[in-house]
Amino acid sequence: MIFQRALRRELVSTAGAVFTTLFTITITVMLIKILGQAAGGKIGSQDVVALIGFAALRYLSIILILTGFISVLAVVTRSYQDSEMVVWFASGLSLARWIRPVMTFGAPIVILITALSFVVTPWSNRKSAELRERFEKQNDVSKVAPGKFQESASAERVFFVEAVSGDASKVRNVFVNTVKDGRASVVVAREGTIALDERGDKFLVMNQGRRYDGLPNQPDFRVMEFERYGVLVARQSQALVGDNSARALSTPQLLANMNDHFNRGELLWRASLPIMGLLLMLLAIPLSFVNPRGGRSANLLIALLLYVVYSNMVSVLQYAVQQQRMQLSVAWWPIHLVAIAMVAGLFSWRLFINSPYHPATIWGAMKRSRQVRKAGAK
Repeated sequence: MIFQRALRRELVSTAGAVFTTLFTITITVMLIKILGQAAGGKIGSQDVVALIGFAALRYLSIILILTGFISVLAVVTRSYQDSEMVVWFASGLSLARWIRPVMTFGAPIVILITALSFVVTPWSNRKSAELRERFEKQNDVSKVAPGKFQESASAERVFFVEAVSGDASKVRNVFVNTVKDGRASVVVAREGTIALDERGDKFLVMNQGRRYDGLPNQPDFRVMEFERYGVLVARQSQALVGDNSARALSTPQLLANMNDHFNRGELLWRASLPIMGLLLMLLAIPLSFVNPRGGRSANLLIALLLYVVYSNMVSVLQYAVQQQRMQLSVAWWPIHLVAIAMVAGLFSWRLFINSPYHPATIWGAMKRSRQVRKAGAK
């Protein structure tokens, strides 16, 4: 009991440090990416904090999987390096006795990964899509910041306004450049307002301005002066429906529509995350073996390679289900069965290392036999 309490305390402290590091890196990367999108006019500046939070929730399950795996790997590796495992084995205890305290530490992590995978992550994907969609459905003029060129959603029109009124419906000193079918059209006006026609389409109605039409690098420009001129800004808006992709659907919705191959692929991914988190923590126990006299880089590289292969294979199987190349009933279990076989194989390797049938023992016996034969021949 003293050993288990000390081990769990060390695992928790290590997991806290690992989680803080991984979470900070993730938030930093997401912050840079989302701020870049906000600067480019792809999302609203008022939605940046919310989108960062939703992105953090989206990647939290992966962070927790890595946290559990790295924490167990680091703690057991340190025990080997400090020769604590030598005392452990000399006391007649086996490596299998580590499973229980590790699983006690890992059970809350696996439960949290399950909740994130099946409930929280789809919700965050849906809310993030709704924020992006709401911004896209705003009229183009309401997105324009005074003194800044802004491209329209259709990428055919560029707006520039000197000032926007408080209700964002009236602008002053308007510049609109439109390029369509290779022909350029430039409109300048003193002021403009947003108006709706009988069908609900939004127009930017400009007053007292000029319009210049023509082809680039051609002298035949036409100049027209107008008292009132309207530019279509947005068609009749539709109600927000959010992201209807499989990633944003709740788990009951996925189960209710299993005929869709994208839904089956998403269900495979969600179910694989908690299984992967559990098996990686078990795999870290025998994988942590290091020679106290040597370095620890070899097993860390192998562990990193195994995680990358495991995660990528789950993604490959998910893609195969989405492309209807494999059935869900066939695709979800092979990679996890291979991981279970690796856990069992590595535990057997470490538990029965002194067995006469162990490969290392057989190889050592063969090596000594060759040395004896060479000595006899001399």
